[in-house]
Amino acid sequence: MTILTAVPEDAFGYGRIVRRVGSESEVEAIVEQKSLAPGQDAPGEINSGIYAFRAATLLLHLNELTAGNNQGEYYLTDMARLLVEAGERVVAIEASDPGEVLGANTIPELVALDATLRAETAKRLMLAGVTIFRPDTCFIDADVEIGPDTVIEPYVQLRGKTRIGVDCLIRSSTVIENATLGDGVLVRQSCVITDSIVGNGAKLGPFAHLRPGSEIGEEAHIGNFVETKKARLGKGAKANHLSYLGDTEVGAGTNIGAGVITCNFDGVNKHPTVIGENAFVGSDSTLVAPIQIGDGAYIGAGSCITKNVPSDALAVGRGRQVTKEGWAAAKRKGRLGNC
Repeated sequence: MTILTAVPEDAFGYGRIVRRVGSESEVEAIVEQKSLAPGQDAPGEINSGIYAFRAATLLLHLNELTAGNNQGEYYLTDMARLLVEAGERVVAIEASDPGEVLGANTIPELVALDATLRAETAKRLMLAGVTIFRPDTCFIDADVEIGPDTVIEPYVQLRGKTRIGVDCLIRSSTVIENATLGDGVLVRQSCVITDSIVGNGAKLGPFAHLRPGSEIGEEAHIGNFVETKKARLGKGAKANHLSYLGDTEVGAGTNIGAGVITCNFDGVNKHPTVIGENAFVGSDSTLVAPIQIGDGAYIGAGSCITKNVPSDALAVGRGRQVTKEGWAAAKRKGRLGNC
């Protein structure tokens, strides 16, 4: 049996390693914290719970375990003593970094270990050329990859299998999970990006929400309070303000005005919206899917579009304006009655 051990600053709560007298590596027993006899709590070498056994020897003696202790429990750690008594060799190898093998018996201990791991992750990334301001405020998972010359501002969360390219700027309070960002991407404050792909040179936010399945092309813009879901934007496409693009394909160079909504759900099923290249969708328009807008087409502001629009056409779908001169003044004077 080989035991991985450690010598932490505080050994309380851990089983202790009792080494054989006169030996630097061999172990006589592992004694649990609750079973320590007077004087046995002095050793600072702890049991990590990580072992390597010769399988045949372990199985031969496994049925010798008993619950004859103060807690009435079966301890795998008793195998060290049992194997020594059977004439087998039990040795200990001390870990160079106790923090790598410490366990957690309480929530505060768990949080402390998590903080240590995340601090090491941030340090590794910074040594590789990533600037992380206030790393103690950032939440970066160990599997996250970030290219050099990228800057991470305070209170950013990078989760899961996120990949961020070189020379990006991720501004404060952004949350990115299982997403891939290319090179030179700007993510302004308080964006949420999940299971999405962002091309080189794209600009997002502030307060943008990229839901799963979003693909933002090179140099495209997703602006403040814009939400995408299974949306694909081509190179240089823009949706800068207050829009929802769901199950939508937007061609390169197309401009989506403020407040545009793609109505992708009919109450039962989801439907796609396809917008061509270099098109212009006016502010506050609703596109009722399934629908196609051709290349270079224009949609007048405030329109509700329910039919396909050919390339280079203008589509306007709204009520005609009616203006009645003097109506408001007459109303205030009570001349119109109730209406």
